[in-house]
Amino acid sequence: MKKKELAVLMGLLLSVILTGLVGFAKECEIIRQDTLRLHILANSDSQEDQDIKLKVRDRILQEFSFLFADAQDKGQVMQNVQAHLKEIAACAKQVLKENGKAPVASAQIVNMYFTTREYEGFTMPAGMYDALRITLGEGQGHNWWCVMFPPMCIPAAAQQQTLQENYTEQEQQIITSPPEYEARFFLVELFEQVKAWLS
Repeated sequence: MKKKELAVLMGLLLSVILTGLVGFAKECEIIRQDTLRLHILANSDSQEDQDIKLKVRDRILQEFSFLFADAQDKGQVMQNVQAHLKEIAACAKQVLKENGKAPVASAQIVNMYFTTREYEGFTMPAGMYDALRITLGEGQGHNWWCVMFPPMCIPAAAQQQTLQENYTEQEQQIITSPPEYEARFFLVELFEQVKAWLS
């Protein structure tokens, strides 16, 4: 094959790959727009602080599941959470106090960067997400996260129905088929990291 023909072929191949990647990136962006994450930062990486982080998680999910369980869309969940931020922070402080720690905690809605994350059989693409962030003490420890909306912080048996109700078939395929999309997730994450760095 002549060099000119090879160059044309390579150009066509690259065009097809980029077109597919652009479509995939757009689907990932829609997923990010439709999702509200829960993000809990532990005080430190000590075993005690990490254990307390999980106790806070359990209490928050138990006492505030009503905020997102029956919501019809992300906007409604955001409003519900915004209206209860003080109560959520107070709940976290109470758990800290029960465990002999200074009751220092905050709760806020933020827009923050997440890397590609796998959780309970599904994968969330990298990028900027809205999140309810709960910071315990100094917030210097490893975090725990899940998806508040659609409500995925629930037993796995209910997750499939939640996916079907809140994501399109294409979006479901993206987040539940990570091996198929592994290279694409990597490229999207690379692109989103550059975007986050530039902004």
